[in-house]
Amino acid sequence: MALIVQKFGGSSVADSDSIKRVAKRIIETKHGGNDMAVVVSAMGDTTDDLIDQALDVDSNPPAREMDMLMTAGERISMSLLAMTIHAQGESAHSFTGSQAGFMTDARYGAAHIRNVKPYRVMNALKQGEVGIVAGFQGVSADGDATTLGRGGSDTSAVALAVALHADVCEIYTDVDGVFTADPRIVPTARRISRISYEEMLEMAAGGSKVLALRCVEYAQRFHMPIHVRSSFSHRPGTLIMPQDMGVSDIPNLAPDQRQVAQAQRVNRPNHEG
Repeated sequence: MALIVQKFGGSSVADSDSIKRVAKRIIETKHGGNDMAVVVSAMGDTTDDLIDQALDVDSNPPAREMDMLMTAGERISMSLLAMTIHAQGESAHSFTGSQAGFMTDARYGAAHIRNVKPYRVMNALKQGEVGIVAGFQGVSADGDATTLGRGGSDTSAVALAVALHADVCEIYTDVDGVFTADPRIVPTARRISRISYEEMLEMAAGGSKVLALRCVEYAQRFHMPIHVRSSFSHRPGTLIMPQDMGVSDIPNLAPDQRQVAQAQRVNRPNHEG
């Protein structure tokens, strides 16, 4: 039995129908014999709407109060997803960042994760439940809510996967993985089946918006494999993982994707030195 952490972004949980589709996918993965923890972003444009509301009442809102406000979006999506999973016949338990044990520094709006102690999430998994965690947020040593900044939910997912000793962190987005260029702009862009942390960091530093730089750095530091996939299809995605890790170690892959990713690893030129 594998332990999989799945992360769903704002476009994946934008409305009720989207949340129902995500819940179905989570349950399908669980029924494949896996323990499941999930990290969610706020629904659609919720975060932007909250920022607009804050600026309507205060042109220079205090950073602490902004973080208190910003954490509300993920709380909405995590609880709705837990309800939807329950409605589809499975048990789920939602947790805020602080309840899930995300300890951060006090840099409001751009906090850094100091430690993750996901004891309550682990207990939910032991009970056979899906553990759902609000991404993008944590709590400071003083007990104040904090947010992690751009790409924070991706970083939350990788950090949770590391703390739970998960087998893979699956990050679901609105594209089928990492491409040689933005496929929405360049129709001839090719999907990359497998890529190293170093190559992904170069792409992120160069402006690729698929994954935030900090997320990839965290994964590299703890050798956590990432599988970038589309929440709108079941097509193969992109594996981001250590070069010396075998594809056979990664759960929840289609047989053809496993073969292609293994072949890409064998045939990839060595850029070291």
